[in-house]
Amino acid sequence: MKIDVKLTDRNEAYIIKNLYPLFLYDLSGHYGSIPNVHGIYEDGDDFRTLNDQYEVQNIWWEKPDILFPYLILVDGIPAGFVLIATPPHCNKGIDYFVNEFFLIQSLRGQGIAERVANIVFDQFNGNWELFTNPSEKNIVGQKFWRKTISNYTNGVYIEEKGETFDGYKLIFRFNNYEKITFE
Repeated sequence: MKIDVKLTDRNEAYIIKNLYPLFLYDLSGHYGSIPNVHGIYEDGDDFRTLNDQYEVQNIWWEKPDILFPYLILVDGIPAGFVLIATPPHCNKGIDYFVNEFFLIQSLRGQGIAERVANIVFDQFNGNWELFTNPSEKNIVGQKFWRKTISNYTNGVYIEEKGETFDGYKLIFRFNNYEKITFE
């Protein structure tokens, strides 16, 4: 199985946008959310079509040195995405924030997601942060991030629960300034 993580441009934005509703549907299982009155997974009823949702996502391709939209390809087929933000779209003291991370369900549990996370982490050295849902409905996601970050940092990371700009979350922080890889 060949895994590629590709930084996308405007010409490929539609691929991540096509995958995004699947990501939001996955999140609905963790948060118990339902679609709005128009059938779109969004907090409000302002989004009537997927195209409305796509317009908001365009920011990822408008700030190329600040926002990094990565596409995950498995054997050349789109399989997910990772959206990485940098200041000013991060908390103070954070250089890189994992805004969204998604891999299609049929490829989970095969080590692909951890490999993708490592590839993305290796792209940038600095202070990293990511949030995930702390509820019992997201035990799999919590275990994934705990294992992935622990493996990546040799157990040197911070894990805590707290309030964020996105509500109460399980927060992971680490740095890879002196990351040494053995491959």
